Amino acid sequence: MPKVRRSKKKPPEGWEMIEPTLEEIDQKMREAESESHEGKRRVESLWPVFKVHHQKSRYVYELYYKRKAISKELYEFCLKEGYADANLIAKWKKPGYENLCCLRCIQTRDTNFGTNCICRVPKTKLDEDRVVQCVHCGCKGCSG
Repeated sequence: MPKVRRSKKKPPEGWEMIEPTLEEIDQKMREAESESHEGKRRVESLWPVFKVHHQKSRYVYELYYKRKAISKELYEFCLKEGYADANLIAKWKKPGYENLCCLRCIQTRDTNFGTNCICRVPKTKLDEDRVVQCVHCGCKGCSG
């Protein structure tokens, strides 16, 4: 994920309420990016980054859509400044995608057979003793 440039535009009212949490999540992101990848597969080294990215976007999504704790201006500011992923949030608003872990899991071009990722398959359709883990982000099942 690209580094985010913050504008010098003054943030909207209510920013002081969510800024500490977003800064804490940014710190987690920096730790995840600088974490050693020795002994891990190439894709496994990115899993913590995807997890923190999901956490940050979910935080902003829940503040605006679920708890209605922030204004529309603050929500749009967070999207514009890169604090949350607008495409991922757009998917969360659609039925069937409420628990989506990342956008790579629904991209059919990233799979061998042109289908969704294995983590999108409902647990009832899989063997009970089979452990499923997404190769893209490390998700263990986000189909709902």
